[in-house]
Amino acid sequence: MSAPRADVAAFVALGANLGDAAQTLRDALKALDAVAGVRVVRASSLYCTAPIDSSGPDYLNAVAEIATALTAPALLDALQAIEHAAGRERPYRNAPRTLDLDLLCYGEARIDSARLTVPHPRMHQRAFVLVPLAEIAPSRVSADALASVADQAIEKLGTFLR
Repeated sequence: MSAPRADVAAFVALGANLGDAAQTLRDALKALDAVAGVRVVRASSLYCTAPIDSSGPDYLNAVAEIATALTAPALLDALQAIEHAAGRERPYRNAPRTLDLDLLCYGEARIDSARLTVPHPRMHQRAFVLVPLAEIAPSRVSADALASVADQAIEKLGTFLR
């Protein structure tokens, strides 16, 4: 019998711009914490940002740090199940969404498969990821990375309720 898998620190971006986005993000955080093998460690404040390469209402965004015994693909499955339960549809690229959960980092792993790329390939291009990530894990975001997205409007709305 093999030893239990040690928990991995992972970071998940949460976003929504349809319906009651703030409540959807709170519900998603609770659903994530309820997944077997996942524990939410902390979550950032809520942030408001305009859509990138899309149209529709502004997004609410946050980042959560989790500890997980799941493999990265199993964690991705759990994230997609939570999105599906929230009514996520994918009619076209960058469509407005009820919920978007992106696996940003999975420990120090580098994964490049047809289904999953970690670290997230566009996370360093997006203020809505870097600013909340820097809030909860400042060592993961350099000053240069933050400076590179300083032209993207982002508004801190307050504490993310757990």
